[in-house]
Amino acid sequence: MNDLIRTARSKVMELHYKTKAGHLGGSLSCIDALVVLYTSILEKEDVFVLSKGHSASALYVALWLVGHIDDKILDTYCMDATKLGGHPPVNTISEILFGSGSLGHGLSLASGVALGKKINRQGGRVFCLCSDGEFQEGSIWEAVIFSVHNQLGNLCVLVDCNGWQGFGSTVEVASMHLGGLASRLQSFGVSVDQCDGHNWGELLKRLNRTQGQTIPQVLLMQTCKGKGAPCFEGQLVSHYAKLTEEQFNEAVSSLGCCE
Repeated sequence: MNDLIRTARSKVMELHYKTKAGHLGGSLSCIDALVVLYTSILEKEDVFVLSKGHSASALYVALWLVGHIDDKILDTYCMDATKLGGHPPVNTISEILFGSGSLGHGLSLASGVALGKKINRQGGRVFCLCSDGEFQEGSIWEAVIFSVHNQLGNLCVLVDCNGWQGFGSTVEVASMHLGGLASRLQSFGVSVDQCDGHNWGELLKRLNRTQGQTIPQVLLMQTCKGKGAPCFEGQLVSHYAKLTEEQFNEAVSSLGCCE
């Protein structure tokens, strides 16, 4: 698994370097979770929703790892006429059910899918990946209330807690520190767990299927924005900056990968 994640992290950086696309930091902070999901957790009836749409490159790379996107398509990321835009498009890749990017909407969509499965007595779970900054959106909390009220035990929410958002740290902008977010979520009645978002063993253990649960599960993943790119790790600049050739080579070398 570590080799897969290393390959995925290198590929994400390669895509951003070649296209000079932004939003690299958030993709690097969540790629571990996406690799674990797509290679070891998701089953045929499961559904995944990416709420933090600006991390689309991480989703594309995870789909590429399991053969749902080929090299030819992946290499068109953020190019003219591509199927793989900077935010997930709808009606282009079968595994992507919703376009996302306007933050705060994905959890509502995922909750609706989970309720539909419950009403129709369909198997499978619904996984939704959110950013910690998204929890400043009222729509997120409305979705939490909705999912608890409807006892959506088939819903699992992963939160990429990298501590940064577009204009600063989540603590500076909205006092959204990890412990505070955990207590707020628990007060709404969801099941809350925490783990190292870069430890595949912890992720695998906490994401494995649970039986008979009647309330939504929220997994707060402590992550590092820009993980794997030494020049960007834990820095706001990784939200916007583009990799230079020197930075790219340094990052790939630190991962122990070939270009």
